[in-house]
Amino acid sequence: MKKLFISQPMRGKTDEEILAERADAVQSARDALGEEVEVIDSFFGTSDMSHALEYLGESLKLLARADIAYFAPGWNEARGCKIEHVCAEEYGIHHIDA
Repeated sequence: MKKLFISQPMRGKTDEEILAERADAVQSARDALGEEVEVIDSFFGTSDMSHALEYLGESLKLLARADIAYFAPGWNEARGCKIEHVCAEEYGIHHIDA
């Protein structure tokens, strides 16, 4: 079973919207891989985004453990997602771009 990291824009979204999008990402990854995935929990909640750079650092640690990364719609317009995408490419982590 592959470990899945999900990268998604979160600014302006509720926790419920983010979690629903994550469920869609998991299904898309399952469909693309043809197998179940183990989701790496990289959602820290949106209650305090004053430490966004710290959260990005934690996300990169989690990305390092992934076999595959899923980049949700709008990833290419979110600064953290763009950084995660570059890291996935540069470090050879297979990725799916929605």
